[in-house]
Amino acid sequence: MKRNAITLARQLRLGARQGHRRSMAAGFAAALVLGMGSTGSAHAQAYPTKPVRVIVAFTAGGTTDILARAVSQKLSDSLKQPFVIENKPGSGGNTGTEFVVRAPNDGYTLIVNSVGPIAVNQTLFKKLSYDPLTDLMPVVQIADVPNVLIVNPDVPAKTMEEFIAYAKANPGKLNYGSTGIGTSSHLSSFMLSKQIGVETTHIPYKGADALTDLMAGRTQFMFATIPSAIGFVKAGKLRAIAVSSARRSRSMPDIPTVAEKGFPGFAAGSWFGFFAPKDTPASVIEALNKAVNDALPSLEAQMVREGADPVGGSAAQFAKFTRQEYEKWKVIVRESGATVE
Repeated sequence: MKRNAITLARQLRLGARQGHRRSMAAGFAAALVLGMGSTGSAHAQAYPTKPVRVIVAFTAGGTTDILARAVSQKLSDSLKQPFVIENKPGSGGNTGTEFVVRAPNDGYTLIVNSVGPIAVNQTLFKKLSYDPLTDLMPVVQIADVPNVLIVNPDVPAKTMEEFIAYAKANPGKLNYGSTGIGTSSHLSSFMLSKQIGVETTHIPYKGADALTDLMAGRTQFMFATIPSAIGFVKAGKLRAIAVSSARRSRSMPDIPTVAEKGFPGFAAGSWFGFFAPKDTPASVIEALNKAVNDALPSLEAQMVREGADPVGGSAAQFAKFTRQEYEKWKVIVRESGATVE
C-alpha cells in the first residue's frame, strides 16, 4: 500500500513536469508565430525592398511612356528603390498588358496603362486571353489627357460651328486620320461624325504618321492627344478646334469642349494609371497609391504644360472609373463596327 502511494506520487510529479514542459513549448511556439507575424507585417510595411519593374505597353516617347517615367522617378525618390521602366509594345497594348497579368502578384511588376488596353480592347479584339478588369488591380489614376480636334490650316474652319458647317457642305469628302483602329483617336472622330450626321472616311496610321499626313493635307482632321499635338498647334502647323474632355483642358484653356458646342455628354479622352496583377497585397496597393498621390503635386506644372491634367484619388475610385469607361467604349466600338483579329 505504501509502495503504491509512492509510485502514484512519482507519477503525479512526472506528469506535472511534462505538463510544464508542454506549456513552455506551447508558449514558445505561440511567441514564434507572433514574432513571425510581426516580421511579416514589418516586411509588408517596408515595401519595396528591391527594384520594381514598371511595364509600358507602348513604345518609348509616347504619352504613356512619358507619364510613366515622370511618376516612376518620383516613386524611386520617395520609396528608396528604383522603379525601372520596361517598354513592351505590341498588339494595341495587349502584349505588355498580358505580361503583367501573368506576372507574380508581389508588387514588383506593375504597369502604367491607358484607356485602350483597359477599357476598349476587350470589345475590339475578337480573341483576348484575359480580362484586364478582373485580372489587374487598379492602383491609382495618374492623369486625364484630352483629345483635341485639330484640322489642317487649309481647312476653312476656326471654330466648332464653322467646322460643322464645312463638314456638312462636304459630305463624304473629308478624311480623318487616327493612331490606329479602335484607338480613342479613331473612336472620337467616329463619335463626332455620327453626331454631326456626316459621312467621313477613316484612315488609320501607326503613331505619329497620322499627324504628319494631316499637316501635309492628305487628311483634313483628326482627334489627337494634347501632348502629341500641342507643339504643332503652337507653331501654327495645325489648328485646334475643340477638346474631347468633359471640362476644358488646363493645357488649352481657351479651346472649348465639344460638349459645350452643342454635343452634351461628349467625352472621349485618354487617361492613364497604375495597375498591378490581381491579388496583389492590399498593403502594397495602399503604399503605391499614397506614393503616387504624394508625387502628383510636384509634377502638376510639368504635366499641365505638356497637355495632361493630374488626377490621383483612391484605388476604389479608379476601379469604378475603369468599369464605367469599359461600359461606355463597349457601345461605341460595337457601333463603329471596328474589330481586330
